[in-house]
Amino acid sequence: MSAPAIEPVAPAAERTTERVTLAKALNAGLRRAMEDDDTVLVMGEDVGKLGGVFRITDGLQKDFGEDRVIDSPLAESGIVGTAVGLALRGYRPVVEIQFDGFVYPAYDQIVCQVAKMRYRSGGNLRMPMVIRIPYGGGIGAVEHHSESPEAQFAHTPGLKVVTCSNPVDGYWMLQQAIASDDPVIFLEPKRQYHADKVDLDVTATPDQLFASRVVRAGTDATLVAYGPQVKVAMAAAEAAANEGRSLEVIDLRTLSPLDLGPVFDSVRRTGRAVVTHEAHVNLGMGAEVAARISEECFYSLEAPVLRVGGYDTPYPASRIEEEFLPDLDRVLDAVDRSCAF
Repeated sequence: MSAPAIEPVAPAAERTTERVTLAKALNAGLRRAMEDDDTVLVMGEDVGKLGGVFRITDGLQKDFGEDRVIDSPLAESGIVGTAVGLALRGYRPVVEIQFDGFVYPAYDQIVCQVAKMRYRSGGNLRMPMVIRIPYGGGIGAVEHHSESPEAQFAHTPGLKVVTCSNPVDGYWMLQQAIASDDPVIFLEPKRQYHADKVDLDVTATPDQLFASRVVRAGTDATLVAYGPQVKVAMAAAEAAANEGRSLEVIDLRTLSPLDLGPVFDSVRRTGRAVVTHEAHVNLGMGAEVAARISEECFYSLEAPVLRVGGYDTPYPASRIEEEFLPDLDRVLDAVDRSCAF
């Protein structure tokens, strides 16, 4: 009896698909961008020797040197201000803000310099800069480590704002943001860094950077989410399917500019929409999305557009953060209210 044939295993250098976490995918995306373009620099607190608090920049300083992976002082305004000068001199700095709540000392630089430079110069000066911000809750952190500041940046003309929800998007979107000649706020859902592994094919053709995507087809209602809430929305859709209800889920991916064409198409078919995010409901991104849906799909709606998000309080202590974060039950409750209208 002959032995069963053994499939050859491709050497690591030849493999194009690997199972990766979001953290590993972002690291690989940074590495590839730095390999492809010598003007790409990485700056931030502990990004070099430590490899970042979440290890997103692990190994980069060893491979690219201290001139391209720069450990900065604890001074966010200084980090972003230095990156402004580098961008004006032809570099493509990638700035890491260690935690979302630490971005506010740099807010003046971001909204007064980074966002306005191209417009101020009549288009003669470019500002090719990426500001990476781990955002959102769910990791049991202390104060200032679990914020959701996306609406503040999306409301600022001159800034592009994007957020990935999975490793594949993290890998490609980060490279696309670095290649952009406009400043990009790149929001990374920190509780997803090491949560799930997916297959990443580095030879695939990625979606466009500023485009939303239908991630689950459905017929009864539309769930709109982004960043960390996409996983919650998908779980809600799966739970609803067990009860005979079909929910379509859309990952926005880009918050400024918004790509709402797929959202409008979906709502015109389902007649119902629920928008969910971790940030506070009051004046959050869901308010803009809901208003735009109401304007564009008014005659297709069977119920008001509903929003599900964090409560209008400062982010709470870690021991009660699960009560604050919008979970599957709160999303499904909104779906029930929409379908009962």
